[in-house]
Amino acid sequence: MQFGKDAALRLVIVDDSVEAAEAVVSTLRNAGIAVRPTRPENADELAHQVGQQSPDIVLLDRKATLVPAANVLQQVATSGKDLPVLLLVDEIDEAGVLEAMTVGARGVVLRRRNDHIVSVVQAEWSDLEARRALRKLEFQVRETERRCDALIESSRDPIAYIHEGMHIRANSAYLEMFGYESFDEVEGMSLLDMIAPSHVEAFKALLKKLSKGEQPPPRVEVEARTLDGNQFPAVMEFTPAMYEGEHCLQLVLRRQELDPDLAREVEELRQRDQVTGLLNRPTFLRALEDAVADAAQNSTHHGFLLIEPDYYAKLLQDIGLDAADDLVAACARRLRDSVSEDVILARFGEHQFAALKRGANHEVTQMLAEQVRNAFAEHVVEVGNRSLNATLSIGGVQIGEKIASVTAVLARATQGVQSCSGMGGNRAEIFDPGAADRAEEERVQAWVDRIRDALDSDRFTMAYQPLVSLHGEPGEIYEAYLRMKGDQGELVAPLAFLQIAEENGLLWEIDRWVVGRALEVIGERLRAGKRTTLLVKITENSLQDDSLLKHIEEQITRHGADGSLLVVQLPESKVFTNLRAAQEFQARAARSGVRVGLEHFGAGLNSFQLLAHFDADFLKIDRTFMENLGSSAEYQQRLREITDKARALGKHTIAEHVRDAQSMTVLFGAGVDYAQGFFLAGVSTTMDYDFG
Repeated sequence: MQFGKDAALRLVIVDDSVEAAEAVVSTLRNAGIAVRPTRPENADELAHQVGQQSPDIVLLDRKATLVPAANVLQQVATSGKDLPVLLLVDEIDEAGVLEAMTVGARGVVLRRRNDHIVSVVQAEWSDLEARRALRKLEFQVRETERRCDALIESSRDPIAYIHEGMHIRANSAYLEMFGYESFDEVEGMSLLDMIAPSHVEAFKALLKKLSKGEQPPPRVEVEARTLDGNQFPAVMEFTPAMYEGEHCLQLVLRRQELDPDLAREVEELRQRDQVTGLLNRPTFLRALEDAVADAAQNSTHHGFLLIEPDYYAKLLQDIGLDAADDLVAACARRLRDSVSEDVILARFGEHQFAALKRGANHEVTQMLAEQVRNAFAEHVVEVGNRSLNATLSIGGVQIGEKIASVTAVLARATQGVQSCSGMGGNRAEIFDPGAADRAEEERVQAWVDRIRDALDSDRFTMAYQPLVSLHGEPGEIYEAYLRMKGDQGELVAPLAFLQIAEENGLLWEIDRWVVGRALEVIGERLRAGKRTTLLVKITENSLQDDSLLKHIEEQITRHGADGSLLVVQLPESKVFTNLRAAQEFQARAARSGVRVGLEHFGAGLNSFQLLAHFDADFLKIDRTFMENLGSSAEYQQRLREITDKARALGKHTIAEHVRDAQSMTVLFGAGVDYAQGFFLAGVSTTMDYDFG
């Protein structure tokens, strides 16, 4: 379960106090959980939220009176939904826990302990997602089994399923090949009865090995025997399978009409990439699946590497597009020469390679990655008559019980490649669940060093996206987004490093750079005769002291900027939990003309209550309202409520993440002041949007 901005927790809070409910929401958001909260004030609202919406968890105050606990639990029980209820309590006692379990709650949460709130909610949410995934998988398995059974029956290939040497399923093509009319004639029959006498002993030995759990060979050549005693050369291909919940072997049998040597050559060609001579992706994936299954069943360990040349586009530009295959083939040769023969190599993508070493522990996998990396970093790659300096980004995974899933292995390896590439390449990152803490510490320290270097060496930059007025307001407005410059000039998005910066106390320095650069740009634009308003994001860390405010005052004077053209944005939830500091920041910023806006507005339980205490200039509506805005009557109604109240208070509203023309129509009709998103204009390093 991944908690964070990519997954939103739909939370119903039953609590008489709005402030107490908002505090719980803020606690969860501060822990990195995106929350979509609702708070029913009566039984009818609860019935609607439980019955018509799709909440994930109900947090219920044990002492609630607006909607009593007994009513909530009864409503959830009669809904028939898998909807966990957690009781909010001031203290935990034995009687209270027993009472909670008796009335149907899944757990209790200590209201005064933020860490307990977060851990219990995360655990319950994770369990809920696991149950949902299991139900979905069970349905998919049933549907897949039904379709597979139909496909097998209609297949022209003779296919059978074998359990402990006996037939438990066979399709029509298989029965026809051996001269049987129905499966009843072969059900429970030994596979040995289908083998010619001269091959029985060898085949019996093979079946004994398979019964002990050994991996089946990919190809077995035998003499098969039909019902009437005729013999013919055949090739059997075994694959581990499940049939009606039982482990078994799928057998595909083909009549061998070709010369055996020629057949082997054809099979070899079918498994190879023609440009590099390495295994192709489908063949390698089968080997990877076998390794992952082996790790899950037998607690073994294997090493997997995903390998990608750094700056491939630049390398290709140097030698010409017509030599793309030559470049890939040259990289494959260098890769093949750098490893031992027991390492399985494949061309995994257009210019991506994969390596698998069975039985490798973490140290062996790490050594293999360094061996491959050094083979490129310390030698040139020969492409025809050209010699190129090429380095690699390598994402590795130590396959074991804790990550016995092909999807998880590939995701981790891809993440490792992207991380290495983002840090300049010529690196290898190995994910080992058994040594995750050590690996994570090394990765984090590398990013911390890089962030410090970016601050010291001015390796940050800005990208800009225009805000378009929907009602003809004059003026240029852009939002400025932070980017980090990579070693080769590539831009690294802040999601890759902001979390690490926060955990290591670097956000306040980044905030200083952001506002300083924004004021510098504003000053430059003013001197060029353009009044350009810039919106920038800052973090709640900068609310804790006045260092950022002093920096703003200094930079306005230094660059000759107009402070009124700078809008700093703070998340609504952070202002709510740091209200006094936010008020003092806004009052001091206003002396320089700097305005303050709220991001993610409308995501709280009572966002407009906050405006009674914090006079924001801009309200950026939470982007979740833009999901299916064109077709969601609920979101459209909520959007109109926000804009109507904002207009009455004299606040400007901004809708971000605009995706389509239908959403634009809704925004215009709702009275939203400004819109931004890729439907209107993308993010660019230049400010050249035509606002006319």
